[in-house]
Amino acid sequence: MRSSFESLLKNKNMAHLAKRDSVPELPLQRVAFVLLDNFSMMAFTGAVDALVTANLMSPTPLYEVLVVGGASEVVVSDLGIAISAGCRLAQMDEKRQDILVVCGGFRVSLQADPLLRAKLKSADAAGAMLGGLWNGAYFLAEAGLLDGYDCAFHPDGRAMVAELFPKVKLSSHAYVMDRERISCAGANSSLGMMLEVVRHGSGSNLVNAIEQVLSCDTMQEVLDVSVVAVDYDPTLPQALKTALELMHNNIDEPLTVDELASCVGISRRQLERLFCRHVNATPSRYSLELRLTRARQLLQQTNKPLADIAVASGFVSISHFRRCFREFFEISPGRFRAASHHRR
Repeated sequence: MRSSFESLLKNKNMAHLAKRDSVPELPLQRVAFVLLDNFSMMAFTGAVDALVTANLMSPTPLYEVLVVGGASEVVVSDLGIAISAGCRLAQMDEKRQDILVVCGGFRVSLQADPLLRAKLKSADAAGAMLGGLWNGAYFLAEAGLLDGYDCAFHPDGRAMVAELFPKVKLSSHAYVMDRERISCAGANSSLGMMLEVVRHGSGSNLVNAIEQVLSCDTMQEVLDVSVVAVDYDPTLPQALKTALELMHNNIDEPLTVDELASCVGISRRQLERLFCRHVNATPSRYSLELRLTRARQLLQQTNKPLADIAVASGFVSISHFRRCFREFFEISPGRFRAASHHRR
């Protein structure tokens, strides 16, 4: 199983593994979202989804989310959907929050709010990270808490921010993390903004795992987790593209390297050279990781016996399957299945 090549698909599978030594145990972060009347539901759910999924992907919970209303514990979004808050703004203990985010929206009234200003200043004094979704950053700027910071803001309000708050540095990026300030320009960028927060706190491996779950449908084609970037690179040599396609279509009865080379009309040595140059792995190594990924999916999503899963994943014996799975994922198939079902 050892190879001089870097594993291609292991990190893509990490989102689903019970054992993830690469994710350190970190103290729980308290994150409060202040919902303003007519807040953007899409911006809010995108940001929260990043944190909730981070908890699911981590061995231990990383974030505790608190939803805060204004004068009422029920806040109506821009879609007319009412959200029940955990507490009203006046009741929130801002000094206990590690991150405090103000949720704006297209129809949110940008008027100074003395209570919100006081809460933001108090949270800042306590060392919290402050943020704004859509135009929620207005309230940070109004409190003087964005002076000297980069800020992403919805295009419709950029002129206003430049006029009213000249010390705020408007960014051209969709979302920004500048020291202890985070902001995003609209609904579509809130997920990216919050993933940057997760990356800063927990590392890129966890973010990659979250993106495998949340970003699978952001391209025109929905790609399986067992696909690496090269699989849909239009610049690849046709022989290599055909070989990759044959591998994906024959996982249960994998072709040998000689058979693959014959099918694509080149020599074995030429095929191996193409894989090493473009895929950074031998054909046999890539095939093995592909089949182990399929096995992981079947273990998690079905109740099929291990023997059936071994056959469906192209392994000649259950003992060989168990050994390969354990060496690759550092956990036995049985323990992985039990842990996966327990987490669900």
